[in-house]
Amino acid sequence: MDKVKLGFIGTGGMAGAHMSNLKDNFEDVEFSAMCDISEDRAKQRAEEFGGNAYTDYRVMYDKEELDAVYICTPPFAHGEQERIACEKGIAMFIEKPIHSELEPAIIINEYVEQSGVVTSVGYHWRYGGNAQNAKAMLEDQPQILGALGYWMGGMPGTPWWRVRAESGGQHVEQTTHIFDLARFLVGSDGKTVHGVAASGSMAHIENYDIDDISMVNIEFKNGAVANIVSACAMEGFGRVHLEVFTRGLVVTVGGANEVNRGGETEALSNEGGHDRDRVFIDAVKSGDTSNILSPYSDALETLRIMLAASTSFRTGKAVDL
Repeated sequence: MDKVKLGFIGTGGMAGAHMSNLKDNFEDVEFSAMCDISEDRAKQRAEEFGGNAYTDYRVMYDKEELDAVYICTPPFAHGEQERIACEKGIAMFIEKPIHSELEPAIIINEYVEQSGVVTSVGYHWRYGGNAQNAKAMLEDQPQILGALGYWMGGMPGTPWWRVRAESGGQHVEQTTHIFDLARFLVGSDGKTVHGVAASGSMAHIENYDIDDISMVNIEFKNGAVANIVSACAMEGFGRVHLEVFTRGLVVTVGGANEVNRGGETEALSNEGGHDRDRVFIDAVKSGDTSNILSPYSDALETLRIMLAASTSFRTGKAVDL
Protein backbone atom coordinates (compact mmCIF):
# COMPACT_ATOMS: atom_id res chain seq x y z
CA MET A 1 0.00 0.00 0.00
CA ASP A 2 1.21 3.51 -0.80
CA LYS A 3 -0.59 5.20 2.08
CA VAL A 4 -1.88 3.65 5.27
CA LYS A 5 -5.49 4.71 5.90
CA LEU A 6 -5.82 5.61 9.57
CA GLY A 7 -8.72 5.92 11.97
CA PHE A 8 -8.61 7.24 15.52
CA ILE A 9 -10.87 6.17 18.38
CA GLY A 10 -10.42 8.74 21.10
CA THR A 11 -9.00 12.06 19.92
CA GLY A 12 -7.72 13.61 23.16
CA GLY A 13 -4.21 14.49 24.24
CA MET A 14 -2.32 11.28 23.49
CA ALA A 15 -4.14 10.84 20.19
CA GLY A 16 -3.24 14.41 19.31
CA ALA A 17 0.45 13.71 19.93
CA HIS A 18 0.32 10.79 17.51
CA MET A 19 -1.61 12.82 14.94
CA SER A 20 0.89 15.68 15.02
CA ASN A 21 3.84 13.32 14.64
CA LEU A 22 2.18 11.47 11.78
CA LYS A 23 1.17 14.66 9.98
CA ASP A 24 4.54 16.38 10.35
CA ASN A 25 6.85 13.46 9.63
CA PHE A 26 5.03 10.86 7.54
CA GLU A 27 4.17 10.99 3.85
CA ASP A 28 2.76 7.46 3.73
CA VAL A 29 -0.34 7.89 5.93
CA GLU A 30 -3.82 9.24 5.29
CA PHE A 31 -6.20 10.39 8.04
CA SER A 32 -9.52 8.77 7.18
CA ALA A 33 -11.61 8.94 10.35
CA MET A 34 -11.76 10.66 13.75
CA CYS A 35 -14.06 9.17 16.39
CA ASP A 36 -14.72 10.62 19.83
CA ILE A 37 -17.63 10.75 22.27
CA SER A 38 -17.28 14.53 21.95
CA GLU A 39 -18.65 15.45 18.53
CA ASP A 40 -17.00 18.87 18.68
CA ARG A 41 -13.58 17.36 19.37
CA ALA A 42 -13.97 14.76 16.61
CA LYS A 43 -14.91 17.50 14.13
CA GLN A 44 -12.05 19.70 15.29
CA ARG A 45 -9.52 16.91 14.76
CA ALA A 46 -11.03 16.09 11.36
CA GLU A 47 -10.72 19.72 10.29
CA GLU A 48 -7.13 19.90 11.51
CA PHE A 49 -5.82 16.57 10.23
CA GLY A 50 -8.40 15.25 7.77
CA GLY A 51 -10.94 12.46 7.62
CA ASN A 52 -14.58 12.06 8.58
CA ALA A 53 -15.84 12.74 12.10
CA TYR A 54 -17.77 10.13 14.10
CA THR A 55 -19.14 9.73 17.61
CA ASP A 56 -19.73 5.96 17.31
CA TYR A 57 -16.77 3.74 16.48
CA ARG A 58 -19.11 1.01 15.22
CA VAL A 59 -20.41 3.37 12.54
CA MET A 60 -16.84 4.37 11.72
CA TYR A 61 -15.80 0.75 11.29
CA ASP A 62 -18.83 0.10 9.05
CA LYS A 63 -18.34 3.10 6.78
CA GLU A 64 -14.56 3.35 6.48
CA GLU A 65 -12.03 1.03 4.88
CA LEU A 66 -9.17 1.36 7.31
CA ASP A 67 -5.73 -0.21 7.27
CA ALA A 68 -4.99 0.71 10.88
CA VAL A 69 -6.64 2.28 13.89
CA TYR A 70 -5.20 4.16 16.85
CA ILE A 71 -7.22 3.30 19.97
CA CYS A 72 -6.58 6.07 22.49
CA THR A 73 -9.41 5.60 24.96
CA PRO A 74 -9.37 5.25 28.78
CA PRO A 75 -8.55 1.81 30.24
CA PHE A 76 -12.16 0.91 31.11
CA ALA A 77 -13.39 1.58 27.54
CA HIS A 78 -11.34 -1.12 25.82
CA GLY A 79 -12.86 -4.30 24.46
CA GLU A 80 -15.35 -4.01 21.63
CA GLN A 81 -13.15 -1.51 19.79
CA GLU A 82 -10.40 -4.11 19.56
CA ARG A 83 -12.73 -7.02 18.83
CA ILE A 84 -14.22 -5.34 15.75
CA ALA A 85 -10.77 -4.34 14.49
CA CYS A 86 -9.65 -7.96 14.75
CA GLU A 87 -12.81 -9.12 12.97
CA LYS A 88 -12.14 -6.71 10.11
CA GLY A 89 -8.39 -7.39 9.94
CA ILE A 90 -7.43 -3.84 10.93
CA ALA A 91 -4.04 -3.26 12.56
CA MET A 92 -4.15 -1.59 15.97
CA PHE A 93 -1.97 0.84 17.88
CA ILE A 94 -3.39 0.77 21.41
CA GLU A 95 -2.50 3.31 24.06
CA LYS A 96 -1.50 1.96 27.45
CA PRO A 97 -2.71 0.40 29.60
CA ILE A 98 -4.59 -2.09 27.48
CA HIS A 99 -7.40 -2.45 30.04
CA SER A 100 -8.30 -1.84 33.68
CA GLU A 101 -9.19 -5.53 34.18
CA LEU A 102 -7.34 -8.73 33.32
CA GLU A 103 -9.99 -11.11 31.96
CA PRO A 104 -11.24 -8.80 29.18
CA ALA A 105 -7.62 -8.22 28.12
CA ILE A 106 -7.02 -11.97 27.94
CA ILE A 107 -10.07 -12.29 25.67
CA ILE A 108 -8.84 -9.45 23.45
CA ASN A 109 -5.47 -11.17 23.19
CA GLU A 110 -7.24 -14.30 21.96
CA TYR A 111 -8.97 -12.22 19.27
CA VAL A 112 -5.59 -10.78 18.27
CA GLU A 113 -3.93 -14.19 18.04
CA GLN A 114 -6.82 -15.68 16.06
CA SER A 115 -6.94 -12.78 13.59
CA GLY A 116 -3.21 -12.27 13.20
CA VAL A 117 -3.57 -8.48 13.03
CA VAL A 118 -0.55 -6.27 13.69
CA THR A 119 -0.64 -4.74 17.18
CA SER A 120 1.53 -2.25 19.01
CA VAL A 121 0.95 -0.84 22.49
CA GLY A 122 2.09 2.65 23.45
CA TYR A 123 4.91 1.82 25.83
CA HIS A 124 7.09 4.48 24.27
CA TRP A 125 9.79 4.38 26.95
CA ARG A 126 11.06 1.16 25.37
CA TYR A 127 11.81 2.98 22.12
CA GLY A 128 13.87 5.79 23.64
CA GLY A 129 17.59 5.84 23.01
CA ASN A 130 18.23 5.88 26.76
CA ALA A 131 16.27 2.65 27.29
CA GLN A 132 17.80 1.03 24.22
CA ASN A 133 21.33 1.84 25.38
CA ALA A 134 20.53 0.74 28.93
CA LYS A 135 19.24 -2.60 27.67
CA ALA A 136 22.38 -3.18 25.60
CA MET A 137 24.56 -2.53 28.66
CA LEU A 138 22.48 -4.77 30.91
CA GLU A 139 22.48 -7.63 28.43
CA ASP A 140 26.28 -7.70 28.74
CA GLN A 141 26.06 -8.21 32.51
CA PRO A 142 26.21 -11.73 33.98
CA GLN A 143 23.29 -11.11 36.35
CA ILE A 144 20.69 -8.40 36.95
CA LEU A 145 20.05 -8.07 40.67
CA GLY A 146 17.05 -5.80 40.77
CA ALA A 147 15.38 -2.46 40.11
CA LEU A 148 13.87 0.51 41.90
CA GLY A 149 11.19 2.54 40.13
CA TYR A 150 9.23 5.67 40.90
CA TRP A 151 6.33 7.69 39.55
CA MET A 152 5.75 10.34 42.18
CA GLY A 153 4.00 13.65 41.66
CA GLY A 154 0.58 15.25 41.54
CA MET A 155 -2.76 14.10 40.20
CA PRO A 156 -3.75 14.63 36.56
CA GLY A 157 -6.93 16.64 36.04
CA THR A 158 -8.81 14.02 34.00
CA PRO A 159 -11.93 13.05 36.04
CA TRP A 160 -11.89 9.32 35.20
CA TRP A 161 -8.24 9.05 36.30
CA ARG A 162 -9.19 9.34 40.00
CA VAL A 163 -11.88 6.62 39.79
CA ARG A 164 -10.53 3.13 40.47
CA ALA A 165 -13.14 1.35 38.34
CA GLU A 166 -12.20 3.46 35.33
CA SER A 167 -8.42 3.92 35.54
CA GLY A 168 -7.39 1.04 37.78
CA GLY A 169 -5.49 3.53 39.92
CA GLN A 170 -2.23 5.36 39.36
CA HIS A 171 -0.12 2.21 39.38
CA VAL A 172 -2.20 0.82 36.48
CA GLU A 173 -2.75 3.94 34.39
CA GLN A 174 0.41 6.01 34.88
CA THR A 175 3.17 4.03 36.59
CA THR A 176 2.47 1.33 33.99
CA HIS A 177 5.40 2.81 32.05
CA ILE A 178 7.76 2.01 34.92
CA PHE A 179 6.36 -1.49 35.44
CA ASP A 180 6.75 -2.16 31.73
CA LEU A 181 10.25 -0.70 31.55
CA ALA A 182 11.27 -2.90 34.49
CA ARG A 183 10.13 -6.00 32.60
CA PHE A 184 11.91 -4.80 29.48
CA LEU A 185 15.25 -4.02 31.13
CA VAL A 186 15.29 -6.87 33.64
CA GLY A 187 14.47 -9.17 30.74
CA SER A 188 11.95 -11.34 32.52
CA ASP A 189 8.27 -11.67 33.36
CA GLY A 190 6.94 -11.49 36.88
CA LYS A 191 6.70 -14.52 39.16
CA THR A 192 5.29 -13.14 42.42
CA VAL A 193 3.86 -9.74 43.34
CA HIS A 194 3.20 -8.17 46.74
CA GLY A 195 2.04 -4.63 47.35
CA VAL A 196 0.83 -2.22 49.99
CA ALA A 197 -1.08 1.02 49.53
CA ALA A 198 -2.37 3.93 51.58
CA SER A 199 -4.87 6.74 51.08
CA GLY A 200 -6.69 9.46 52.99
CA SER A 201 -4.86 12.68 52.19
CA MET A 202 -6.98 13.32 49.08
CA ALA A 203 -10.40 12.68 50.64
CA HIS A 204 -11.51 16.24 49.86
CA ILE A 205 -11.42 15.55 46.10
CA GLU A 206 -14.77 14.59 44.61
CA ASN A 207 -15.09 10.98 43.35
CA TYR A 208 -11.51 10.18 44.35
CA ASP A 209 -11.21 6.52 45.41
CA ILE A 210 -7.71 5.49 44.29
CA ASP A 211 -4.58 5.10 46.40
CA ASP A 212 -2.50 8.14 47.34
CA ILE A 213 0.65 6.02 47.43
CA SER A 214 1.54 2.40 46.78
CA MET A 215 4.65 0.25 46.85
CA VAL A 216 4.89 -2.94 44.83
CA ASN A 217 7.50 -5.67 45.23
CA ILE A 218 8.07 -7.95 42.23
CA GLU A 219 10.03 -11.18 42.05
CA PHE A 220 10.89 -11.94 38.44
CA LYS A 221 11.25 -15.39 36.94
CA ASN A 222 14.98 -14.84 36.38
CA GLY A 223 15.53 -14.16 40.09
CA ALA A 224 15.75 -10.38 39.96
CA VAL A 225 13.58 -8.30 42.29
CA ALA A 226 12.05 -4.83 42.02
CA ASN A 227 10.24 -2.25 44.09
CA ILE A 228 8.05 0.30 42.31
CA VAL A 229 6.51 3.31 44.06
CA SER A 230 3.48 5.27 42.84
CA ALA A 231 2.34 8.50 44.50
CA CYS A 232 -0.13 11.05 43.17
CA ALA A 233 -0.62 13.15 46.31
CA MET A 234 2.66 15.07 46.15
CA GLU A 235 2.79 18.88 46.13
CA GLY A 236 5.80 20.48 44.47
CA PHE A 237 7.73 17.24 44.09
CA GLY A 238 8.22 14.85 41.23
CA ARG A 239 10.31 11.74 40.65
CA VAL A 240 9.90 9.56 37.57
CA HIS A 241 12.62 7.05 36.75
CA LEU A 242 13.82 3.46 36.95
CA GLU A 243 17.16 2.30 38.35
CA VAL A 244 18.42 -1.17 37.40
CA PHE A 245 21.24 -2.77 39.37
CA THR A 246 23.93 -5.33 38.65
CA ARG A 247 27.02 -6.03 40.76
CA GLY A 248 29.14 -3.43 38.99
CA LEU A 249 26.60 -1.30 37.13
CA VAL A 250 23.64 0.92 37.97
CA VAL A 251 21.64 2.32 35.06
CA THR A 252 19.06 5.06 35.59
CA VAL A 253 16.48 5.60 32.84
CA GLY A 254 14.47 8.79 33.21
CA GLY A 255 15.37 11.50 35.70
CA ALA A 256 19.15 11.89 35.68
CA ASN A 257 19.59 9.36 32.83
CA GLU A 258 22.96 8.17 34.02
CA VAL A 259 25.24 5.15 34.31
CA ASN A 260 27.30 4.34 37.40
CA ARG A 261 30.17 1.92 36.78
CA GLY A 262 31.91 0.98 40.00
CA GLY A 263 31.35 4.44 41.47
CA GLU A 264 32.13 6.45 38.34
CA THR A 265 29.12 8.26 36.87
CA GLU A 266 28.52 9.17 33.23
CA ALA A 267 25.54 10.30 31.18
CA LEU A 268 23.28 7.67 29.64
CA SER A 269 23.12 8.42 25.93
CA ASN A 270 19.75 9.08 24.33
CA GLU A 271 21.10 8.42 20.83
CA GLY A 272 19.73 5.59 18.72
CA GLY A 273 16.07 5.55 19.68
CA HIS A 274 13.15 4.72 17.40
CA ASP A 275 9.88 6.47 16.55
CA ARG A 276 7.09 4.18 17.78
CA ASP A 277 4.69 5.48 15.12
CA ARG A 278 7.23 4.83 12.37
CA VAL A 279 7.81 1.30 13.61
CA PHE A 280 4.05 0.64 13.68
CA ILE A 281 3.32 2.08 10.22
CA ASP A 282 6.23 0.15 8.70
CA ALA A 283 4.88 -3.06 10.25
CA VAL A 284 1.40 -2.38 8.85
CA LYS A 285 2.84 -1.88 5.37
CA SER A 286 5.24 -4.82 5.37
CA GLY A 287 3.65 -7.30 7.75
CA ASP A 288 7.02 -7.59 9.50
CA THR A 289 6.43 -6.99 13.22
CA SER A 290 9.96 -7.78 14.41
CA ASN A 291 10.70 -4.14 15.33
CA ILE A 292 7.56 -3.68 17.43
CA LEU A 293 8.79 -3.74 21.02
CA SER A 294 5.41 -4.13 22.72
CA PRO A 295 2.78 -6.16 20.86
CA TYR A 296 -0.51 -6.81 22.65
CA SER A 297 0.59 -10.18 24.02
CA ASP A 298 3.62 -8.60 25.69
CA ALA A 299 1.64 -5.69 27.13
CA LEU A 300 -0.69 -8.27 28.68
CA GLU A 301 2.20 -9.48 30.85
CA THR A 302 2.73 -5.96 32.17
CA LEU A 303 -0.99 -5.73 32.98
CA ARG A 304 -0.81 -9.03 34.89
CA ILE A 305 1.77 -7.57 37.27
CA MET A 306 -0.13 -4.34 37.92
CA LEU A 307 -3.46 -6.06 38.53
CA ALA A 308 -1.78 -8.65 40.76
CA ALA A 309 -0.60 -5.66 42.78
CA SER A 310 -4.21 -4.44 42.98
CA THR A 311 -5.23 -7.82 44.38
CA SER A 312 -2.38 -7.74 46.88
CA PHE A 313 -3.41 -4.26 48.07
CA ARG A 314 -6.86 -5.66 48.90
CA THR A 315 -5.86 -8.98 50.44
CA GLY A 316 -2.51 -8.18 52.01
CA LYS A 317 -1.11 -11.35 50.45
CA ALA A 318 1.48 -12.04 47.77
CA VAL A 319 0.06 -13.07 44.40
CA ASP A 320 1.69 -15.75 42.23
CA LEU A 321 1.45 -15.10 38.51
